[in-house]
Amino acid sequence: MDISQLKCFISVARTLNFSEAARRNYVSQSTVSRYIIDLEKEFGVQLFIRSHRDVLLTNEGKTLLPYAIEIVETLNKATSIIKQMHDGGKGRITVACDQTSFSFPTKCIKEFRKRYPDITVDVKELDGSENGNVLGGDYDFCFMPRDMLPESSSVESIVTHSEQLYVIADKTNTTAKQKNISMADLANKKLVLLSENVSPILYMEVMDLYRTFHISPKITNTFDDVKSMYMAVAAGMGISIVPSSLLNFSSDKSCSSIPLSDADTSISYVMAWSKSATNPVAKHFLELVKEYANDVDNIYGL
Repeated sequence: MDISQLKCFISVARTLNFSEAARRNYVSQSTVSRYIIDLEKEFGVQLFIRSHRDVLLTNEGKTLLPYAIEIVETLNKATSIIKQMHDGGKGRITVACDQTSFSFPTKCIKEFRKRYPDITVDVKELDGSENGNVLGGDYDFCFMPRDMLPESSSVESIVTHSEQLYVIADKTNTTAKQKNISMADLANKKLVLLSENVSPILYMEVMDLYRTFHISPKITNTFDDVKSMYMAVAAGMGISIVPSSLLNFSSDKSCSSIPLSDADTSISYVMAWSKSATNPVAKHFLELVKEYANDVDNIYGL
């Protein structure tokens, strides 16, 4: 059975005219007649009663008609969806984000959803032990600190933005009342951080910062998620140092943020993807991120 046979059958059934059916399907009348004969042989029944004047649909033809329409419509829909996927108009992408940077990826995903509402975006959390997954195809794209990027010829990346480090403290802490703060002011402060396992680059940056100023950090605890760390700060367990992006994602009003006044704390971030990726809709997200990454204002400070 050929889909063209069903299309011609539908046209004859609707018009009860072989000539009109031929015109609508851009074939000869003899081709339409042959298609109908072939279908009748296939089903072993007569689909039309033909005379010199009239064409009538038999009961068997009437029964077949809705099924034929459904088959043709389903095929047309499948063809359209597959073409859109190939062209990048429908589909799904998976984006992984390191815990320490949300603002830039969120900005990109929000705009992407506006431009391509039929593409589903799955967002996953990427921790320090998972950066290799960008190689294995678990994610289409990964946002991460540049120093976290695996060295591999099979991975491509672009620098997307940079973020400054801020001190966060509970509002009852005298530190919270300062407009800015120096590293010397932190010398005797208790410190809580995201764990090295979850966020190795941030942990390393903070440790390097303390070493640069010859200060021994007084780490009281580390946490595997941002929420727990903020709860610890709000509870007065210590101060913390986080990228500016995390300031925008804290709903705890009991914490204040203070910029560091005497240190260059800029951390560069990248978006990485596998060179072997084949997802056809991914190209649209990449184009948008490149557009935003070229924005000179993509330095996330307050």
